[in-house]
Amino acid sequence: MTGGCGRRILSLWLPDLALDRWRLAADATQAALDHGPLVLIADTAHGPRIEAINRHAGAAGAQRGMMLADARTLCPAIATAPADPAADLAFLEKLALWARRWGPWSALDAPDGLLIDVTAVPHLYGGERALLADVNRAFAGRRLTVRAAIAPTAGAAWALSHYGPPDAIVDGAGPDFDPEQGIARALSGLPVAALRLDRDVLTVLRRLGLKRLGELGTIGRDAIQRRFRNRKSPAANPLIRMDQLLGRVPEPLLPVVQQDMPLVQRRLLEPIRHRPLLDRVLADLAADMARELEGRGEGARRLELGLWRVDGEVAVRRLELAAATREAAHICRLFAMKLDDVDAGFGIEMVRLRASWAEPLELAQGDIEASAEAQGTSLAACIDRLTVRLGEKAVSRPVPFASHIPERAQRWQRPLDPEPASQEQLAFHKRPLKLLDTAERIAVLYATPDGYPKRFRWRGKVHEVARVEGPERIAPEWWRERGSARLRDYYRIEDEAGRRYWIYRLGIVGDGRGDLPDWYLQGLYA
Repeated sequence: MTGGCGRRILSLWLPDLALDRWRLAADATQAALDHGPLVLIADTAHGPRIEAINRHAGAAGAQRGMMLADARTLCPAIATAPADPAADLAFLEKLALWARRWGPWSALDAPDGLLIDVTAVPHLYGGERALLADVNRAFAGRRLTVRAAIAPTAGAAWALSHYGPPDAIVDGAGPDFDPEQGIARALSGLPVAALRLDRDVLTVLRRLGLKRLGELGTIGRDAIQRRFRNRKSPAANPLIRMDQLLGRVPEPLLPVVQQDMPLVQRRLLEPIRHRPLLDRVLADLAADMARELEGRGEGARRLELGLWRVDGEVAVRRLELAAATREAAHICRLFAMKLDDVDAGFGIEMVRLRASWAEPLELAQGDIEASAEAQGTSLAACIDRLTVRLGEKAVSRPVPFASHIPERAQRWQRPLDPEPASQEQLAFHKRPLKLLDTAERIAVLYATPDGYPKRFRWRGKVHEVARVEGPERIAPEWWRERGSARLRDYYRIEDEAGRRYWIYRLGIVGDGRGDLPDWYLQGLYA
């Protein structure tokens, strides 16, 4: 069936997206690995896991999700390459923009698919069959594997592209022109996995004997609703997914919107080889970028400077700023620290500056902070200069985190990023300002089983306890630790020399979770 009216959604599934992208990016040496068994792997806590396989690896018994060690027992000759999910997602986003040739908007169907609205478009190609043929030719030209389908809803199109015949089309015309009945009849033979449900939900349906979409209609909605009444997520509730597939309820889709990033460049009449000339070009580009950003009401957070040499080589230098800025002098100062090692070769013939990340930055009346930034002495400018000099991860600041475990009560983040609104510091007793990176074990020379410490040895020196306050009992975080984790009793103590410490006893005598309690020193009071 190729006719029909109403909304039309094109679903594109790229089953080998990760491997296809790897092939396009691989050099000649790496591409030779594809002639034999090859898998893309990702590191996990239990060892490398297979994320993608080629045809030879699949024939040898390797499967997606299998641990690499298990696959090597089946085929010791399997070659490996690292998987890159971030690069796959970026590649898919570019494909979404490219695929808008077939419709006014496209949306990501992560991790390996696209959804495109082709309503009122097929007649431009001579019909839906001709449109699907054009899709296959275009993806074949880019050396990408694709399965395509067209249906009245996103759910139905997805089900057909993943589990239906190649280039399937459903127009939704059923008895008495009822679209729901037409979709239900066309998709009744597909497996229940076509509903895009979680793995555990599919297991429950199979145990109930429901293996095909048509079988869901043989039992009442009330029976399914009772089984899944507490499941609010669409991926965990078969009724919600079925209603989306049949068009009874809308399914929100988020179109991919192309963002034009500010870009300025200079094509030089004569190649330049000397640093003073490069600095002059950079100053001109920075001024152009500042004007471009000001016109858009934005400031740059990430900048990329590309230097095209005569021999075709490209040198790229990147900056990531602590706060949005469009101050040309500040940009020049930061890039100046990154251009000392640039090899101009036979000369640089083009210089391009691009803001790959920009944020809104309104015009404001000049003040002391703006004047300080112009002089390179503001806090944001200082952090930028330290980051360029010391490295991107060398400058950070601690922020409170909602955990009652002392060593987890703070986290580190970028210097000027706002604190998470949902993370409020918990109110405790007075804690020491200085915590040891790792609590150090101490020997308590005398203590009653559940009483105060009288004397302890730390770093080879014995300390007599003059004053003590506590205990403050802290229970383990049961949701992230094993049930055998022991309680902590914290004490604030002062020795005979007036030095104050924060120590704790790990465990209680007779708690059944280990031997005698151990003692640790975790903090020092100023």
